[in-house]
Amino acid sequence: MTVFVGESDTWHRKPLFSEIVHRARRAGLAGATVFRGVEGYGASSAIHTTRLLSLSEDLPVSVIIVDTAERIRDFLPQLDELVTEGLILLDEVEVVRHVGRPADVQ
Repeated sequence: MTVFVGESDTWHRKPLFSEIVHRARRAGLAGATVFRGVEGYGASSAIHTTRLLSLSEDLPVSVIIVDTAERIRDFLPQLDELVTEGLILLDEVEVVRHVGRPADVQ
């Protein structure tokens, strides 16, 4: 699943993307990663960019969450509560390799 939100979007004064990642972890989903966009636009058609002279501070952020289709769908109601503006995509992917390290190894 991919969730697109704005960098300045918040949930109870915390970055929204961070709240999504923490909820995904608490839900036991396999993994979540946040990517900050360099440039983009959404429903407003306003272009947000990192260019030096730009006035934009609300860069696009994507949260990629990976797990089985069933577990992702079970997580969707939490996103309904959190994401009031943005885009949520359900992506069908083929995981070629998923190897983690034990939780006690840093």
